[in-house]
Amino acid sequence: MRKPWIVGAILAGVLLGGCGDPASGPEEPAPAAPRASATTHQRAPASPGPEPGTEPGRVAPRVLFLGDSLAMEGQKVLGQELRRDLKARYTGAPYSGTTLCDYLEGTAERSLVPASDKAAALVRRLRPDFVVLQFWGNSWGYTPCMDGITYDKSPARYFRRYDADARRLTEQITAAGGGSGPRIVWVSQGPDPITPDRVRRVNALYEKRAAASGGLVADAGKAVSPASDRYTWTQYLPCTAHERARPGLCTQPGRDRTALHRDDDYLHFCLAPTTTRPKPCPVRSPGILRIAREVTKTIRQAAR
Repeated sequence: MRKPWIVGAILAGVLLGGCGDPASGPEEPAPAAPRASATTHQRAPASPGPEPGTEPGRVAPRVLFLGDSLAMEGQKVLGQELRRDLKARYTGAPYSGTTLCDYLEGTAERSLVPASDKAAALVRRLRPDFVVLQFWGNSWGYTPCMDGITYDKSPARYFRRYDADARRLTEQITAAGGGSGPRIVWVSQGPDPITPDRVRRVNALYEKRAAASGGLVADAGKAVSPASDRYTWTQYLPCTAHERARPGLCTQPGRDRTALHRDDDYLHFCLAPTTTRPKPCPVRSPGILRIAREVTKTIRQAAR
């Protein structure tokens, strides 16, 4: 693990990112009414039935992926993994800088997600079998739907609000799906060197909501944490067998370790520089692949 970060470098990296922590801001001011085209969507085919290559008797699952900038940078890789492994019909609709309330219906004028891309609206339109939710738990007051509630000013209010929004979002997704689903997959988050207890409690809220509603938790955060300590942040981890077998994924093969984060960004997993306009990560990044593989494994086990 590297030496302690210089505070200025940490904050500079966070300010470039769209997820953030109590002191952070978004990549760029979001438009007042974001358009659907502001994210990279991968639309599901309209035709029903199994995809070519699907196991006999198994229908390829429909998967909808929502989230913030961590989801934005990883959406292409998750789609590739789901299609390769499960022949899934996949739609990604993440928006950088968002939190749970941005995807709630009834917040269109006060959120970063337009009405057409709210979670319930997409569920009604796409009829997914699984809705994957990947949210760092934005704790700064940028998105209007949080009503100025931030972790640094009032942790108790922040967690109460986050818990309430998780419940409301679950209820809206469930109602939009009717009596046949979808199942919600909450993606747990990796360590945060600035506010480690916040991430721990956010993940606990995900586990609570999944248990209460028949949902699932993909512990993707564990895949980007040291084996000895789930909530200790690190820039590097030992290479996996999967990474050693694929050129470029074990970034330091001579030391048998791979990079999860850039030197200037402790939060995001894309190893390319952050851009002013959010987009999927353009380079192979081990942290993103580890997260995507864990989410895919969770859906694969549930779809059996």
